[in-house]
Amino acid sequence: MTSTIVALVDDLFFLAKIRETAKVLGITVVTGDWRRGPAAIAEAQPQAIIVDLNFRGLPAVDWIRTLKANPTTRPIRIVGFASHVQEQLISAARAAGCDSVMARSAFTQQLPNLLRSLVSDGKKLEENPIS
Repeated sequence: MTSTIVALVDDLFFLAKIRETAKVLGITVVTGDWRRGPAAIAEAQPQAIIVDLNFRGLPAVDWIRTLKANPTTRPIRIVGFASHVQEQLISAARAAGCDSVMARSAFTQQLPNLLRSLVSDGKKLEENPIS
């Protein structure tokens, strides 16, 4: 069975990095039509979701809240990333149910291990505190 991760990322640099790393690891990354809303995630049933909390046009925190409120999508692990100085956004994502929030730099550095963890047997993600 192929492991699938949905990437809600509009930064082409980050998206390319995620896709390249995932390809090496045998993981499929899809972006899908995010305009269809969180229901599209429920249909895809990925192992995890990566969310750029700064995605222009995507109400990321609202999506996280909606996905975690739905019994079908609640178990899907969600990892968000943002600038380490965006404390309010980070707090809001955590309060909405984001399983892990990482600084953009840590996200990039730890991407291979993060992707492996996301498609693993359900191990808890290690949170890298953002100060």
